[in-house]
Amino acid sequence: MELRSYEAEEDKEDVFSRRACPAFLTFSNAAFLAGVTVELPCHCKQHQVQSVVWFFRKHLGRSEETQALTDHHGNKLLDTSEVSHNNDLRSRFSIRLFSLLIFRAGTSDSGVYICGSARRDFFYGHDLDIQEARTISFAPRLAPENMMRKREQNKTLGASQPLYRVFTSFQSWSVCDRCGTPGEQVRVGLCYVHSRFLHVRYRRSNQTVASCGSGAVPRAFGQLKQSGAGARLEVKSCQMPCSSEAVLSSKIQSLMAFLGYRPASLPDKIKVSYLTHPVDTVLTMGCPGARPDMAVGWDRQSKPIYRREHLAGGNLSVATPRLTIDVGHHLVFQPAKLEDSGTYFCWLQGRRAFQIQLLVYAHLGRGHSVMSHPDFPIAVKMVLNTYAGMTFLFCLLLLGRARWRHLRDSQEIHHE
Repeated sequence: MELRSYEAEEDKEDVFSRRACPAFLTFSNAAFLAGVTVELPCHCKQHQVQSVVWFFRKHLGRSEETQALTDHHGNKLLDTSEVSHNNDLRSRFSIRLFSLLIFRAGTSDSGVYICGSARRDFFYGHDLDIQEARTISFAPRLAPENMMRKREQNKTLGASQPLYRVFTSFQSWSVCDRCGTPGEQVRVGLCYVHSRFLHVRYRRSNQTVASCGSGAVPRAFGQLKQSGAGARLEVKSCQMPCSSEAVLSSKIQSLMAFLGYRPASLPDKIKVSYLTHPVDTVLTMGCPGARPDMAVGWDRQSKPIYRREHLAGGNLSVATPRLTIDVGHHLVFQPAKLEDSGTYFCWLQGRRAFQIQLLVYAHLGRGHSVMSHPDFPIAVKMVLNTYAGMTFLFCLLLLGRARWRHLRDSQEIHHE
């Protein structure tokens, strides 16, 4: 579909006229986990400007490398459900009400985003840091006194480098990803640096703190990048009962359904979708309607798929098992095999919400013939056996019909 840059209606009140743009362009620092959909608002603009243009520049890039992401002619946008991290940035963004939306942001999208006009008047800037989780931890939480000691050991990167400290800011734990059976909870920790020597042009509420990939971090802090600091993902086991709410009568349910309401006590019907995928290629299967901040669980038939069973090593940067759940809660097959075909269920916020019928099929590449496929002899044998069986059954029916006609003719001659 085609999405165009938003233009305000002239008869509507311009809310941006009540907020003046800064005289000196600064950048608001914000960090997110890879895979999320990021919204960057244009907090201010000139009153006479009816449409905005967003500009992008890599961190530490030169001003001539700044590129416009959109213009008055709009931009083509792919189906967001099929967009991967590797797609070009221009195919993963949209402008809505002057805000820039980036679908499934990746680490390559980190940089400076500026809201401006077609004449390159710059109004407001964002310093975006997209972090990818490099480690996953399944260990139980430390006691408070041990946690403080561990933080003091990890924050300061050497006594000879007191210029900055690195720490991890954790979000709150998600709800249990399934009910009535053992599940998992996850939380994300983003990497931040504390220093009095951050670049003054990159602003946060606390001007001595910025995300590790921010443009505010000076180049002199080279040890920060060498340390491998990044986002973290923590997982712990959990179990919660399924809610047992009173079921409404069928008449009340019918009336509420007619009026367009759906009470919480009315169980949601599990939706079913069908997915086909070629064998021996990477398959990333997502749960429809899931967001990175939601608790998502996966089952194959009635068997749960746990992160702790498929990522026992805890390091996401090394070789991972063939079946994993990534930080975006996608079920990833590396690669998909014929035996992966089957029924999969995904849970959202502790409720089983979706059923996916997966079919992994064999495909022929260049230079391959049908007879070279390893399953070709079995398929030929099955077809021949089926043909022989149908031929035998057909001949049997013909013999039976001929026998029945012979008996009928014999009885008619006997009566005459």
